[in-house]
Amino acid sequence: MTLELRQIAIIAGKEFRDRLRNRWVLAVALIFTAFALVIAYFGAAQQGSVGFSSIELTIASLVSLVIYLIPLISLVLGFDAIVGERERGSLELLLSMPLTRLELLLGKYLGLAAALTVSTVVGFGLAGAILTARLDANALFHYAGFMLSSVLLGMAFLSLALMISVLSADRTRASGLAIALWFFFVLVFDLLLLGALVATGGQYGGEIFPWLMLLNPTDVFRVLNVFSLDEVSTLYGLATVFPAGLAALWKLGMVMVIWIAAPLGVAAWRFKQ
Repeated sequence: MTLELRQIAIIAGKEFRDRLRNRWVLAVALIFTAFALVIAYFGAAQQGSVGFSSIELTIASLVSLVIYLIPLISLVLGFDAIVGERERGSLELLLSMPLTRLELLLGKYLGLAAALTVSTVVGFGLAGAILTARLDANALFHYAGFMLSSVLLGMAFLSLALMISVLSADRTRASGLAIALWFFFVLVFDLLLLGALVATGGQYGGEIFPWLMLLNPTDVFRVLNVFSLDEVSTLYGLATVFPAGLAALWKLGMVMVIWIAAPLGVAAWRFKQ
């Protein structure tokens, strides 16, 4: 089956323009800019100092923020992309046009991903532009890597959201599954891993602990950002549990790509049924 790129682009463009018209992109971008600047200048206030200190500590604080915000925003953005059309009765109308189910799904995903990418890059990019005078080339490189990994994290959870939207019978169930996924990946998963290690006294699971972390896109995002910075990796303690060979940027990048492609592939397979 040949994909019609024009059809995909039309659907993607509509989804993106809808997010621009309802000010969604602007609102999220402003939220990211405000949080990034507040963290950069006031993140060390509890230690009695105010003002920008270092890009390493700023990224460490932003990573903790992004792990909570971006998955939630992505899941809310995409959980009703398909099931919402079905409930409104517009899905049958869309599929009656010269448009395949895969083209519709990809168009929806790419349009929402574009809106999420623009809001993330613009939001954190504005903060980075304001801080440029205080950053050297190496710091800018790490900050750019942080923005790219934030986009990948958002796209991974957007894939999960579309999978939920395809699998769910109605919006209520889809929203419940989205909330459950957010709780599991952001709050519960790491607690289960740590609880297993503590319960066994660290005698079992230590060697596979880093591999298990790859089963959570938020953990992959965390390692991507903090392992390469000595000050931050020591702060997080990742240097003691995550082998350097597994923390290669290209390997973790591939894992994030898999997290993007796999749920979207499941959604495409189920949507064809």
